[in-house]
Amino acid sequence: MRTILFGATLFTIAATATLGGVGTAAAVTPIATPDQGRIGITFSHDETAALADGPLPALIGMIVPPTRMGAGLRPDTQLYRDDNGGIHATLRQVIQEASEHPDGTVTLYLDAPGSHGPRLVDIYQRWS
Repeated sequence: MRTILFGATLFTIAATATLGGVGTAAAVTPIATPDQGRIGITFSHDETAALADGPLPALIGMIVPPTRMGAGLRPDTQLYRDDNGGIHATLRQVIQEASEHPDGTVTLYLDAPGSHGPRLVDIYQRWS
């Protein structure tokens, strides 16, 4: 439990620091779903664009291997998916694609170990 709280604190601090120049952090929406074993942050469109251009995707990629990340992509994504449903894109590419849509946003989750199979980080794209 202590590891999860420490990770959640670092996750929140890193996201807030990355978006420091965007303006007010009021648009960042924290999400806590203990029944699902995850916490997350939903970013506004401007924050999604700042996230795509900032260091956080690379920092997460240095800590969490791609095999421990999951992505919920929109059906009309342009990112490559193989025949088994595997996504061949970096975390930055997933965020960048959402930021290129006028109303595109992302939600980034930190999963408790074992709560979502081998995944530790999940990201979901949203746009109309």
